[in-house]
Amino acid sequence: MRHHGVKAAHFLHDTHRLPGLEARVSGHRHDFAAIERLPGRKLILTNAPRAYALRVLGALGIEQLFDAVISIEDMWMFGQLRPKPDARMFRALCARLRVHPSHCVLVEDTLEHQKAARSVGLRTVWMRRYAGARRRGGGLCPGYVDASVRALRALLRLPGT
Repeated sequence: MRHHGVKAAHFLHDTHRLPGLEARVSGHRHDFAAIERLPGRKLILTNAPRAYALRVLGALGIEQLFDAVISIEDMWMFGQLRPKPDARMFRALCARLRVHPSHCVLVEDTLEHQKAARSVGLRTVWMRRYAGARRRGGGLCPGYVDASVRALRALLRLPGT
């Protein structure tokens, strides 16, 4: 964007078309049940475009499990795109949702995003089941990660849930 004048909306639209996506997306009933049993509001926070996120949720049949989708289109601040892991975006999102950061939990597989969220006071859970999130740092959780899980149902056993 800065160096080549690429428009974010155009880039994101073209890179998230993915014909046939719906036929390739699958999930597990026990994961959906775990999400449904989690207390509090549940939001999707994604650096992907809203249309893509809604396609994935629709293909999985779980859009009703979430209270909102916060997508890349919602991450503009002062005329600049501030996606995860921008700490200012996390802070602004909490203010917009009228919730103190300490009452939020970010469940995420990207440590860089976890670190930024923790820096503004969000609690963090490192989802380690997905590719690229396994066995980093000898399998130990960094200090900015409050908990580590390999399955969504493990969220139900964490303190405060």
